[in-house]
Amino acid sequence: MKAQWIVMAALAGQTMLAHAETVGSVDTAFKLIGPDHKVVVEAYDDPKVNGVTCYVSRAKTGGISGGLGFAEDKAEASIACRQVGPISFPGPLKQQDEVFNQSLSILFKKLRIVRMVDQKRNALVYLTYSDKLIDGSPKNSVTAVPVERNIVIPLK
Repeated sequence: MKAQWIVMAALAGQTMLAHAETVGSVDTAFKLIGPDHKVVVEAYDDPKVNGVTCYVSRAKTGGISGGLGFAEDKAEASIACRQVGPISFPGPLKQQDEVFNQSLSILFKKLRIVRMVDQKRNALVYLTYSDKLIDGSPKNSVTAVPVERNIVIPLK
């Protein structure tokens, strides 16, 4: 019984993360067998901030291993978050919170998106990075969404 509660709590925690929606992609290298290598653009609606969507572009490995899901995608991504509607907050935000993570390989590497609140400038800052270290530091990209001064960003 206790194990069921732990599993349900873990699943509930995962549903709070944003889900990717593919906007489009471009082929970057032809592969004779399996899908081509490509750059994919995905949209992530922030689950705790209404009216903000983040667009992430990342490389997706093709070929046989890519088609079967065994390929390791590059640890590089670019992010641009934008206001796509009226901004509102269903509840208070943490000062820093992981909004999304997605596995890029079978072994450990993940693409992560973290939201940070910049109270002084009344802005939401989004950072994307891979948790695979390359030469001592992960590849990363940052963007910010200004929030109107008359809207207070609620913090926990």
